[in-house]
Amino acid sequence: MFKKYYARAKRFHSFLLSGQHSELNLPFAVKYRLQGFGFFFGQNGGIDLKKTWRKNSLSRFFREVIKLPVQEYDLVISDFEPVSAWACRITGKPCMGMSHQSAVIDAEAPVPDAGDWWGRVILKHYAPVAENLGFHFRRLNGHIFTPVIRKSIRDIVCVNQGHYTVYLPAYSDLTIISVLSEIRDVKWQVFSKNSKARYSFNNIIVRPVESDAFVKSLANSVGVLCNAGFETPSEALYLRKKLCVIPMKHQYEQACNAAMLSEMGVTVLQNLSSGVVPHLQNWVTSSKVIPVNYPDNVLLVVEKMMEMAQAREMVSQKRLIPRLVGVMGG
Repeated sequence: MFKKYYARAKRFHSFLLSGQHSELNLPFAVKYRLQGFGFFFGQNGGIDLKKTWRKNSLSRFFREVIKLPVQEYDLVISDFEPVSAWACRITGKPCMGMSHQSAVIDAEAPVPDAGDWWGRVILKHYAPVAENLGFHFRRLNGHIFTPVIRKSIRDIVCVNQGHYTVYLPAYSDLTIISVLSEIRDVKWQVFSKNSKARYSFNNIIVRPVESDAFVKSLANSVGVLCNAGFETPSEALYLRKKLCVIPMKHQYEQACNAAMLSEMGVTVLQNLSSGVVPHLQNWVTSSKVIPVNYPDNVLLVVEKMMEMAQAREMVSQKRLIPRLVGVMGG
């Protein structure tokens, strides 16, 4: 029944995209494009709080919440997107959550040693939902699944070309180059949000962030050095690459990700500076790859979501094709 439902439901949905710096190239029409409320990277390893405050507007956010017509839809699914989640909350319409953040705040998920109660409060209330399904680096329970790996990654053929792929958007090019250049016997391919053109410095190539080029570099690398986000580390693990992560400063979600990855045996560094060069060198010379099993679980997750929605009578058992609004944070 759910396979038929999933195939037919594609014709009855609308998508919402929020965020001021989205890098998603979506293969379908987006009906709602909103500013939402997002965070902006700095160049010293963390969030730029001043820029985040300057670029966001609470009054604009509340206007978007009030104007979003969530009552027109039978089911709202939020990927940790705050406008749709709060629009449902203030109108009393249940909203389903399907995101990595849902797993991070799960009681069974690892947390960093130094507790950040404020960060946990923000995660819990940023996009409130009635029911949650989550994704994490390993399955924790019946509603926390392994990562959804995109088809382009599942289908790609890996060829080890001997380089390391680097994506650290919260650091400046100068900081990245100054640290990585100390490890001279390694070829580094750095993808930079700050660079408009490709250039090189000794054993380091710096290039703009381009999706196809990044995927190719990732697939052909020996290892990956990146922030402790979710998508890039998940894809690196799936492709059996060595992985080293640096959680962004004052970013609770990434601190939790780092705690999980550390439990799994992934190398975790607390910053990017000359002081971590010996640890980076040890990682480079190591051959340790963390084995994972990330099956194609999209249909399983959709089935679980619909079962949960029907159990709460958010979708009638008799209505197999609800009108959906899928939502994504940019």
